[in-house]
Amino acid sequence: MFAGFSPEAFAWFAGLERDNTKAYFTATREVYETQVREPLEEMLEELAADFGGHVKMFRQNRDVRFSPDKSPYKTTTYGILYEVSVPGQGLYAQLSARGLYAGTGYYRMARDQLERYREAVAGDAGPGLEAAATGAEEAGLELAGESLRTAPRGYPRAHPRIALLRRKELVAGRAASGEGGLDRDAALAHVAGTWRAAEPINAWLDAQVGPSRLLPEERWGRR
Repeated sequence: MFAGFSPEAFAWFAGLERDNTKAYFTATREVYETQVREPLEEMLEELAADFGGHVKMFRQNRDVRFSPDKSPYKTTTYGILYEVSVPGQGLYAQLSARGLYAGTGYYRMARDQLERYREAVAGDAGPGLEAAATGAEEAGLELAGESLRTAPRGYPRAHPRIALLRRKELVAGRAASGEGGLDRDAALAHVAGTWRAAEPINAWLDAQVGPSRLLPEERWGRR
C-alpha cells in the first residue's frame, strides 16, 4: 500500500541533478526503486480506484540520440493514468527535487486538435473555457504549456481571449514541496485535489476538441 514519499526520495533527485552519471544511478538504484519509482506507481494505482484508468510509468533513461544534452537520466520520474473514467485524456504525476507535481490537460495538440480548439475558443464556447480556467487558477492551479508569441494566423491580436488562443497546449497543475517528505494523506489529497480542480477544463477540451483524427504522420505539421 502507498505510504507516501520519504525525504530520501527528494534528496535522491537532488543528487542526480548534481551527478547525472551511470555511476551515481547504479550506486543509488535501490533508493530510486524503493523510495521513488515504486511509491509513485503505488500512488497512481491507488488513485485509479477513484479516477479509473490504467497506470503507465515512464523510463528514467533519456533518449539522447538526437539531443545535444547527453546526460543519461531524466531528473524527474513520472507516470500517468490513461483511459480514465473522468474527463481528460490523461492524469499526470511527477516527482523531482522540488517536490510532487500533479497536472492534466491537453499536451501537444495535433494540427486538427488545434484547429478545433481555436475555433471553439474564439466562438460561443470560448467563455466556458475562460470560466473553467479562472476557476482552476482560483483553486491554486497554474496554467502551463507551450504558447505562440503572437496571435495564431487568422485571429486578431486584440481578441478578448488571446492568451487562450495563443496556446498550443493547455495543462493545469500545481506542485507540493517535498521538503521533509510527503506523507500518504498529503500526497493523495494533493494529486486528487489537483485533478478534480482541473476537471472543468478537461470536460471543455473533451467536448470541444477531443482526440486527433489524423494519422500519426499527419499530426505535427505547421501548428
